[in-house]
Amino acid sequence: MSEGGGMKQTTIEQRAEMKLVRKSIRRIASGAPEFIDITDEVLRAVEESEIREGSVLVFTRHTTAAVKINENEPLLLRDMAWFLERNAPRTANYRHNDFVIRTANMTEDECPNGHSHCQHLLLGASETIPIAEGQALLGRWQSVFLIELDRPREREIVIQVQGW
Repeated sequence: MSEGGGMKQTTIEQRAEMKLVRKSIRRIASGAPEFIDITDEVLRAVEESEIREGSVLVFTRHTTAAVKINENEPLLLRDMAWFLERNAPRTANYRHNDFVIRTANMTEDECPNGHSHCQHLLLGASETIPIAEGQALLGRWQSVFLIELDRPREREIVIQVQGW
């Protein structure tokens, strides 16, 4: 600890080549919004990588599903779902949902999901966690979630561990 600041600094010397290990996992939610705890898969990826110092990136390849770190407590998860619905309600009027005027990025199974894109703006697509001495440095109450914002369907999450 430094004198007065309370900050601890650790210096790590790189002694080997940088290593990168990437894996994908897939999940399907039962509804939306739904918080799917993927912490165990992230920790397993870190362990299997054998990387001692570095970071792990957890990324969703979707614009209507998010990745966030938060506490896995049932009432809090309900509060967070309420927060998302309150800030970008499913029932609000979104131009993205007007299939008469919208022509871009349409698919055969298109559904009205403007709310889920707006909710995604609040959350984001990825989280990065430092790794030290082979351990992801998550705090005591921190869990990694895939958050389904749209509707049940298969989602791909990329877990990329890098370091040495």
